[in-house]
Amino acid sequence: MRNLPSALAAHVAGEATTLCRCWSLTRRDGAVLGFTDHDRDLAFDGILFQARSGLEAAEATTELGFATGGGEVLGAFAASGLSEAELSRGLYDDARVVLWLVNWADPGQRALLETGFVGEIKRSDSTFSAEVRGLGKAFDEEKGGLYIASCAADLGDARCGVSAAVAEGVVEATDGRLAITTAGLAGYSDGYFSGGRLVFTAGANVGFASEVKTHRTADGVVTLQLWQAAPAPIAAGDAFTVTAGCDKSFATCRSKFGNGINFRGFPHLPGNDFIVGGVRPSDPGAGPFDGGSLFR
Repeated sequence: MRNLPSALAAHVAGEATTLCRCWSLTRRDGAVLGFTDHDRDLAFDGILFQARSGLEAAEATTELGFATGGGEVLGAFAASGLSEAELSRGLYDDARVVLWLVNWADPGQRALLETGFVGEIKRSDSTFSAEVRGLGKAFDEEKGGLYIASCAADLGDARCGVSAAVAEGVVEATDGRLAITTAGLAGYSDGYFSGGRLVFTAGANVGFASEVKTHRTADGVVTLQLWQAAPAPIAAGDAFTVTAGCDKSFATCRSKFGNGINFRGFPHLPGNDFIVGGVRPSDPGAGPFDGGSLFR
């Protein structure tokens, strides 16, 4: 049972109420937006909660224990002030959401209903629905280190130690969505940028980033295939930067980047094939279970 502030509880217990809901949305870049389902703008805590936002809250669920509860918010792009391009660029991924129950006649009478994070976002031509996940989602995230064969670091971070070079290019031809052709990267070997990160620096998709699916070079012409379609059509002349790809294997770390000493995985960890191989009953000392090194 939720305990309301005394003034708000007295108002709710009255014969007529003037209640609405307000949402604040804090993006990862620090920008804060406010929305309300009331027909007039409201302001408190230094946030302007805009009316006519077209937002509507759907059913919300809360569960006991550490289960992740949450709800859903529905809205229209034009009315809410949010754009499909902003959502596609990931500006609202994991944004922090705070929901209030407010007496619009006296905004000082309000109660905090929910705090959570934006989860999955579904888009259509002019509308969207955003999943709101409760604070329990933090218990679903992996924490700490894992004993795995691949590297646990990201290329260029402090644990990796590699100074990842950033190459620049300009789109010469494209299908408008996923494929890019350029001549500016001809000095790199085939596949060098596969798995790398491409960021547009000019054009309609400035700031949009996607992982490179494939990098192929033929007769000096480089073709990059992206994993994620850009929010706006890619056009010839769009500039971008791209970093080298790393498949997080020990062989790539050592041969491609000369960084084997900083490898953050366990490449010699026996895998499932080794474990299920078993011992040959006729010769227990033979094979991998002879007590010696696996890599001599």
